[in-house]
Amino acid sequence: MPTCLPTVLRRCHTCASERFRANGRFRVNAHHKLLDAWLLVLCTDCGNTAKLTVLERTNVRCVRPELLDRMHANDPDLAAELLQEPALQRRNRTALDWDGAWRLDTGGTDHLDREVIDVSVRFAARIPVRPVWLIAAGCGLSRAEVERLVTDGKLVSAVRLGGRLSGDFTFTLKR
Repeated sequence: MPTCLPTVLRRCHTCASERFRANGRFRVNAHHKLLDAWLLVLCTDCGNTAKLTVLERTNVRCVRPELLDRMHANDPDLAAELLQEPALQRRNRTALDWDGAWRLDTGGTDHLDREVIDVSVRFAARIPVRPVWLIAAGCGLSRAEVERLVTDGKLVSAVRLGGRLSGDFTFTLKR
């Protein structure tokens, strides 16, 4: 589950840094019946403000009133939702860095002493994580040991555990 907003990867025009921190602030500008809206991000090195386009010359009637209210209130939950939208990332040519912005909640260690463990992993946000690392951290194993369990057939899953995932999955661990 996320603990804070992720770092936005984008080049700063002032200092050439590539990391911005979103603080959940929005700027909305009206041109008669058209709206522009941006999510403001700050450079981690120089503090320069950059704008990520959320709405561009959009008719006021096309914008949901609750969305506009949340932008006016600088809702950090809305900022988190918008940062994760692939369309916003493509439009603004950004990527997200989730290092240090999430935590693993295992629900306790009572299950680790069983012979067969069926685990369902649920993501509270689309955070790309390597399943092997996640299983190792959640079960108190090393990554090499998890990979050995996969090759031995003692760790099975319907999804490929070798790459990165950001969606829910299940696995079975046999000791």
